[in-house]
Amino acid sequence: MNIKMVLRSLGMILICEAIAMMPSLMVSFIYKDGTGVAFFYTIFILLVVGILCVIAVKPENKTIYTRDGFAIVAFGWIMISLFGALPFYLSGSIPSFIDCIFETVSGFTTTGSSILKEVETLPKAILFWRSFTHWIGGMGVLVLTMALFPITGTGAFQVMVAESPGPIPGKLVPKVANTAKILYAIYVLFTFAEIVLLVMAGLPLFDACIHTFGSVGTGGFSSRNTSISSFNNVLVEIIITMFTFMCGVNFSLYYQAIKGNFKAFLKDEEFRFYLAIVLGAILLISIDLCGNVFETIGESIRHSSFQVVTIITTTGYSSTDFNNWPIFSKVILFFLMFIGGCAGSTGGGMKVIRILLLMKSTKTELLRIIHPRGVYPVRIGNKVVEEKYVGEIKNYFFMYMLIFVIAVLVVSLDGFDMLTTLSSVAATLGNIGPGFSVVGPLGNYSEMSVLSKLVLSCAMLIGRLEIYPILLLSIPAFWKKVNI
Repeated sequence: MNIKMVLRSLGMILICEAIAMMPSLMVSFIYKDGTGVAFFYTIFILLVVGILCVIAVKPENKTIYTRDGFAIVAFGWIMISLFGALPFYLSGSIPSFIDCIFETVSGFTTTGSSILKEVETLPKAILFWRSFTHWIGGMGVLVLTMALFPITGTGAFQVMVAESPGPIPGKLVPKVANTAKILYAIYVLFTFAEIVLLVMAGLPLFDACIHTFGSVGTGGFSSRNTSISSFNNVLVEIIITMFTFMCGVNFSLYYQAIKGNFKAFLKDEEFRFYLAIVLGAILLISIDLCGNVFETIGESIRHSSFQVVTIITTTGYSSTDFNNWPIFSKVILFFLMFIGGCAGSTGGGMKVIRILLLMKSTKTELLRIIHPRGVYPVRIGNKVVEEKYVGEIKNYFFMYMLIFVIAVLVVSLDGFDMLTTLSSVAATLGNIGPGFSVVGPLGNYSEMSVLSKLVLSCAMLIGRLEIYPILLLSIPAFWKKVNI
């Protein structure tokens, strides 16, 4: 492993986090909420440590190997979470450092699970930083770092592969740094567009920013205790539904549309499957809710569409307390927690493409049983998917479910009901945010034990980083001095 390049890259990430924290410092000065000192000290610490790593470390070999990419991503996300928790702790907004870590990891991984019972009384700058972590983590911390400070040397693509939210990542253009800039340009465009629309819909600028960060980053932190339902604004719900749905789509399709290929959406099989799942879930839940929870079909469609889109995109905002919905509707939402958004989106979960490929792979296996000598390749669109990718997805699915089971066993020690235990793990591993029962849309994770909070924090990181970067750190062979 190229330790010096890993340390140098980590230094760049910390500098990038310091820069990302400056808007929160400005918000503190604007609102005079008394948190400026906490942000100033944190930024100072980040800059000192980051600059030392960049200046003091002089790598002779500037190649980033595959393992280096995974190490940079894993340690990078752990470090930004630890340093990112400092403003919460130093300002006194969250007294327990474990709770600070939980809240910060939840923010950066765009999970939106919270230990806070009351958020409306928090200082404005803390609320801003809490939601801005969604925006930073949505597209990827390493992608942001490469956009601002292109990682020198060869092998930078390995970093993007390790952080990429999907099984088969690719570059939009030959240079990785330019790909990062294109992705963030689209991301920033969506951000400004939603802020403007939410302000026009009646939200104050501060609230518009907070909920935009949560929407485009598919996070879910709100500035209100009862989330989006506190506004009771249909137009706001429509705007957030639209942008969360858009950000659950592979961003490479938007790049193709900008280049003039508008048919890319219709030709993309993953997008069509994603759209079918969303529309099907909305239809089923609307029928179930009409007459049981809401009196009219219009109100049923309003809330079912909002919850389906925010759950499948792993955003987790709520327009109503879906804890009170019939079990059929809650089961559908529970399954959506595992599916997640499309590959290359800001959404979490297993990703639509993996579910689609697993279904296609199952079909081909059945066909091989009927016709043993037949050749039945797995296809996405007109392209044949290599067997190794299908095998990797099967391994990923197994590991995802194994981690889910282990985490459920640990959290069950707290003695909560089955619905709370299962949904809390599903919601954190899938980066959703709210679950059901105690951790539902009007609840939080404050009653969890320290052990459960640490396990769920790990689950958030594992889910956001697609399992491998975190688990590889525990394998001895990963640390051997062999460049692969």
